[in-house]
Amino acid sequence: MSTQELVVGGWTKYHALTPEDQKVFDEAMYGFVGVKYTPQEVSTQLVNGTNYRYRCAASMPPSQVVWEAIVEIYKPIEGKPHIVSIHKI
Repeated sequence: MSTQELVVGGWTKYHALTPEDQKVFDEAMYGFVGVKYTPQEVSTQLVNGTNYRYRCAASMPPSQVVWEAIVEIYKPIEGKPHIVSIHKI
């Protein structure tokens, strides 16, 4: 765990996804249909578990229109991560 992740309550700066960040995103988005979200970078907040803010490119295939969105995911200490909110930016 990096020093950056040890700041309880504070959000890290947006950074490239680690394999663990990608795994959390994939688990939370499993079965999600409709808009396709592709994470570009992530910010995390250590609480009782971890909050994630994924800055994503969003699209609705087959349309070529792409917009940015923030996908917020919460991963409890035990249990599966889940989507908290998604908003267009």
